[in-house]
Amino acid sequence: MRLNKRHYLMIGGAILLAAALTVSAATLRDGSDPVMLPEHTAIHVTLDQALATNQSRPGDHFDATVSQPVVIDGKIVIPQGAHAEGLVVDSRQSGRLKGRARLQLALQTVDVNGRNYDVRTISHPRIGRDHKMRNWEWIGGSAAGGAVIGALAGGGTGALIGGPVGAGAGATVALVTGKKDIKLKAETPIKFELAEPVTVDVKG
Repeated sequence: MRLNKRHYLMIGGAILLAAALTVSAATLRDGSDPVMLPEHTAIHVTLDQALATNQSRPGDHFDATVSQPVVIDGKIVIPQGAHAEGLVVDSRQSGRLKGRARLQLALQTVDVNGRNYDVRTISHPRIGRDHKMRNWEWIGGSAAGGAVIGALAGGGTGALIGGPVGAGAGATVALVTGKKDIKLKAETPIKFELAEPVTVDVKG
């Protein structure tokens, strides 16, 4: 029997129908239902390890655990306890006398039911404390102490000498103790937000 165009169309349609039925059957057996997490969905995690600006470098990876379930329309899409992996986007050490520490993190993947889902997240950088006030307190306080000691020891001339000496001592103390790196302990809670939607297969 010769096959004409109509026969080929019928065969092609039958093959497509069989493929669709196979996919549907697999989905039913798996019992999964795709759910889309919209942009700005919050993902709360706790760190599985410590991170610090004087140790972590941009490009380093870290592990975390989802601390709160992500729920959409009454369905738990990402369960509490799910494993997540992240990336150190930016890490800058604190200077001794100036230069604030900076640490920025992002999630990369979240494991749901044994499957890793790539995610893009927004995370606001953490900025270390300013040096100025504390350094001026150290330097100014030490200068005043030097002036008092100098005045007691040698009168007015001693005060003139003692002040600069005290200021120098204060600057040394600030230089030694002034670093203010950001240090996050293990189990530190962090909130991330999705920068774009992601679809997750949720088991029924």
